This record gives sequence, structure tokens and C-alpha cells, in this order.
Amino acid sequence: MRYILSYYRNYIPFMFLIMAFLFGQAMCELALPGYMSDIINNGIVKGDLAYVKGMGSIMIAVSAAAMICAIGGVFFASWSAARIARNIRSALFRKVMAFSAAEMDRFQTASLITRSTNDIQMVQQTTIMFLRMAMFAPIMGIGAVYKALHTSVSLSWTVGVALGVIICIMGIAFFAVLPKFKVLQSKLDRLNLIMKERLAGILVIRAFTTERQEEHRFDEANLDLTGINIFINRAMSFLMPSLMFVMNAISVLIVWAGAHLIEADKLLIGDMLAYLQYAMHVIMSFLFVTAMFILLPRAIVSAQRISEVLGTELSIRDPDQPLQLPETEESSEQAGPANARGLVEFRHAGFAYPDAENNALTDIDFNAEPGQVTAIIGGTGSGKSTLIQLIPRFYDVTEGQVLVDGVDVRSVSQHDLREKIGLVPQKGTLFSGTIASNLRYGDEKADEADLVRAAEIAQAMEFIEKKEAGFEEPVAQGGTNVSGGQKQRLSIARALVKKPEIYIFDDSFSALDFTTDKALRAALKKAAGGSTIIIVAQRINTILDADQIIVLDEGRIVGKGNHRELMASCRVYQEIARSQLSDEELARYGAGQSAGASESFGERGRSDGRS
Repeated sequence: MRYILSYYRNYIPFMFLIMAFLFGQAMCELALPGYMSDIINNGIVKGDLAYVKGMGSIMIAVSAAAMICAIGGVFFASWSAARIARNIRSALFRKVMAFSAAEMDRFQTASLITRSTNDIQMVQQTTIMFLRMAMFAPIMGIGAVYKALHTSVSLSWTVGVALGVIICIMGIAFFAVLPKFKVLQSKLDRLNLIMKERLAGILVIRAFTTERQEEHRFDEANLDLTGINIFINRAMSFLMPSLMFVMNAISVLIVWAGAHLIEADKLLIGDMLAYLQYAMHVIMSFLFVTAMFILLPRAIVSAQRISEVLGTELSIRDPDQPLQLPETEESSEQAGPANARGLVEFRHAGFAYPDAENNALTDIDFNAEPGQVTAIIGGTGSGKSTLIQLIPRFYDVTEGQVLVDGVDVRSVSQHDLREKIGLVPQKGTLFSGTIASNLRYGDEKADEADLVRAAEIAQAMEFIEKKEAGFEEPVAQGGTNVSGGQKQRLSIARALVKKPEIYIFDDSFSALDFTTDKALRAALKKAAGGSTIIIVAQRINTILDADQIIVLDEGRIVGKGNHRELMASCRVYQEIARSQLSDEELARYGAGQSAGASESFGERGRSDGRS
């Protein structure tokens, strides 16, 4: 909770200002019953019309002052709560942006969305009510008790009876509803998760004609949430009529008891009516406070869920005194080999996912040299994508080291490290905007010539030129208005616009046809020849001409070399090659000089469509 409360600190002066407005409003409202009593006792009863007009004018002025104070209080309460919510929302977004993959796996996207929207909205609404009710109610309640006792001590027992009954009703409601608020938020998380997954996978659902099953699953989650909401709303719907009944019954009781006192000449009729209003103020103040106690638990649950995110200890953090990566091609003690920019080294690196029994990667040891293509291949679940995620520190190694230009990636800031890297993920992601805005995501200062160059290398100009608006063609959210192959090519172009020293392609050519794949690789080798290129691939023809191929099996390197060397020495690579290439192609590609020495990357590529 301390994470949430810290955002209220800067608004303490405004809270004092709100209290001043509320105090003024309370004093004005507490003065009105006294004026009314005087009008009745000294004006109406005695037939003094001038007195009634004079006191009436004062009451109008006091009412106007109460209105101004109420408006001021509401304005600053709403203003403060909105800005506090804005600051919390911004802090939550910044925190999530700093999350590593481990934290994202822990919280899940649907839950983070709920915390950023529904939970913060609940905190904002409760803040407004707290600043208005929780501050106003004690002032009004204490003042009303004082005024009521000053008006008639003999009727004080009626207020005591009212408060006792109200406490019983509120206590029952409090203990019945409180446990349901936390359940409500978890059910909302579940509903958001199902909705997100089903919308993202709607094509798969339709392809397998499982709409009925998915509707049933959604209905189950929806009914669970509805059931909790119905219970809470029923409790609240029972609460308000009960409290109104108590208030009306107390009004009758006060009139009945007051009538006996008036008959005995112990109370004036104006004082009885004033006492009735003071009693209503006391009861309403108590209702405001107890209503806050009903709403506060849900806000506390929301605040705890937000604090859980804000208080999460990041598993990947920048060092207190980060080292600087080499910025020039000059040799240095840190840079390792002379003129090495973008040199990636794995030194007996290992990695295990949190709470996993076994390592996902074990004893990974190889170098990816600048100016060369390093390919990574292996079966499903062999650790290919996990391996490349260690380079930009999406995860940190649990054993050994990963170095860039001779510097351990854990010793530099994440920003400086990732500035050197152009990553094309396995699943191409585009943002709503235009083609140009998506490409400039790699470099916001890139001019049109840079965009054209990157698009040509990525073989994307062919379909961009066919667009009516060219680079200004709108891109829908998630890139839903472009095909999978176009999305991948735009993702590759985005990395090329950045002009990094290290290119990482995580199976980024899988959606491309063989002709486009071949042309793209040839253009990429020519344009980024001085950079380090690391490719994760499933199709062996994509990496046949790589200078170095790393073969993974169950998280271990089982082969290292070029295609010809691996065909002669690595059983796993042989199995992959034989499953994808014909005997004729195996004979052709396995003979002659090594791939890295004979032909440039991208000059070969199958065109028969087999995989």
C-alpha cells in the first residue's frame, strides 16, 4: 500500500484546501436549522413577517455560501483524484515496460490490463468519495451532535437508537460483502484473459469449428462474474432501503417524543424541527462513513493489486555503475579483438526458467563474429529462441556469461545494449499507424531514403508500391490488414532502418516463399555485411550458406560448423537435413567447398517448395 500512498503526498496541500471548503460547507449547513428554528419560534408563531423575511434572506445567503463551498470541494477532490490516478497509471505503465519476460509470465497480460484500468478507476472513484465523504462526514457529524445536544438533551436517546440499528445493519452488510470484492477482481481477470485469448485466436477457433465450446467457456466465466456482481448488488440494494426505513422511523420517533415535550412546555416546536434536521445530519454523516467502509475494501483490494505490480522486484536491472560498450572500431581492452563491433560471445552459458527443475540451456559456448552469419537450428523445444533472448537480456543467464564486444551484457545498461541490436521476433508485431511510422520505430529520425532502402532489402517495396498511399498506408492494430508474409517483411525492414551492429532473426523468414526468402537473404548479406547476423531457423535451406551453424538438442550444443562439416559429424543436423532435403540436394549441397567459403549468404535457396 505504501507504493499507492506515496502518490498522494504531493496533493496534501490540496487536501487541506478541500477540508477548508468542506468545513465551510458543514458550518453553513449546520447554521440553517438554527435559522429555521428562529423563524418558526420568533417569526411565524408570533406573526412577525419582517423577522421571517430578514432571517429568510440570511438563510438564502448561507445556502449560497454552502453551495460555493460544496462546488469548490467537489472540484478539487475530483481534480486531485484524477491526477493521482494519472500518475499511478503512468508509473504502472513504466513499471510494466521494465518487466522482463519472467515478470510478464508471472502477471499475464490480461491481469495487467485489468490492474491498469479497472483497479485504478476504482482507486480514483474511492479517492473522490474519501475526499468528499470521509472528510465531510466527521465535521458534519460532530457539529450536528453538538448542535443537537445544545438544542435538546431530552431527545438525544433517539439518535442513539438510530445509530445502534444502523451499526447492526452495516456490520452485517460489511462482513457479507467484504470477502466478495477480492473474488470479483479475480473473476474479472479470468474473463479478460478468456476474451483476449479467444479474440487473438479467432481464426483457429473458426478453423476447428469450436465456436460452441468457446462460447460455453466464456459463458461460464461470465456467469461466475455475474453471480458475484448480483450478490454484491443485492446486498447493496437491501442496505439502502433498510437505512432509509431507519431514517424515516427515527423521524417519526423524534416527532412523537418531541410532541410530548412540546405538550409539557419543555420544547419549542421550532427547536423540535431543528433537532430533527440535526439528527438527520448525524445519521447521514454516519451513513457516509459506513458506506466508505463498505466501498473501501474493494478499493484496498485494487490498491494491493496495483502495489503488487509497482513493488515487484525486477529480475533484470541495470547495474549501479554500468560499463560503456565500445562506440568505435578501435581496439580496446574491453572490446576484445581489434575492430570487433557487434561481437557476441557465449561463454559456457546456462539458463533455467524460474521454478523449473532442469536447465533450458546448458554449457552454451560459441562466438558470433561481425561480418559473419551465425545460424541456430534444432528441434522444437531445443532452446533456440531462449538462447537469443539472452543477448538483449530479456532473460539473464543463470550460469556462465553472454558478452557483446567483450563486455558482459549484465554490466551495461539495457538501453545501451539494445541500441546495438536489431531484433526481428518470431511473431511479427506491428502497431496501429502507418507503414512509415512502423518502420521509423527502429529510428524515428529516418528519412524516406532510409525507409526505401530498408523496404527494398526486406523485399517489401513490391507490395508497398501497390498501396494507394505508399508508406503512408494505414496499418491496423496488430497489423491485421496485412498478410503474415508482409508483416514479417515490414518487421525485418524496421530492424534494417535501425542499422544496428547485431541483427537477430528469430525464425523471421518462415512466412516467406522461397523466392522471396532467397532474394531477401542475398540483399541482407550485401547491405549488412559488416554486422553480426544471428538467425534462428526451422528451414534448413535458409541457413545452408551460413558461416557458422549451431545445432541445439535439449538445450545443449551438439554440433558447430558449416553445413558440410555438420553433415559429416553431427547426427542431429543430418536428421534435420534429411527430413527437409532430397537426396539430390543433399549430394549437391554436401559436396564441394564449404558453404561459407564458396558462396555468399543467400545465393542458394530451394525453389521446389519442399520443407
